[in-house]
Amino acid sequence: MQWRIPDDGDTRERAVCPACGTIHYDNPLNVVGTVPVLGDRVLLCKRNIEPRRGLWTLPAGFMELEETTAEGAARETREEAGAEFETGELFSMVNVVHVGQVHFFYLARLLHDHFDPGHETMEARLFHEDEVPWDEIAFRTVQTTLERYFSDRRAGRFSLHQIDLR
Repeated sequence: MQWRIPDDGDTRERAVCPACGTIHYDNPLNVVGTVPVLGDRVLLCKRNIEPRRGLWTLPAGFMELEETTAEGAARETREEAGAEFETGELFSMVNVVHVGQVHFFYLARLLHDHFDPGHETMEARLFHEDEVPWDEIAFRTVQTTLERYFSDRRAGRFSLHQIDLR
């Protein structure tokens, strides 16, 4: 590979194969998840994998090919929490510029409080706002999304949040 600006009018340096001219693009990854809610409690998952093993997060993970953001968010919620739920509207889109990711979180209404977490989760548990272990939240995207969720809930209306983290 050679790092150069391709001859196709591109303006960024890319990895280009000198033999065949194939351009290899390095683009952001999508992370998809939910804010699962039952009444006035939010479901969090205690991570059983790195990074941030032992800390709490919303159910989320990398989007797979051939699925929409909502389908990926639902899959991750089933895999990590073993939850039954109805997916709602997109709630937050968080650009994590420094690591090349975009995180999408959908609201989700839990159908009951029985969970069957997968191998990536030590524990899945519901929290009232004043019980959330804020000092043990795994990722800034999750903390920011939770803060916006509880603020919107107090205001009595939910809106889409676009957030940039650098």
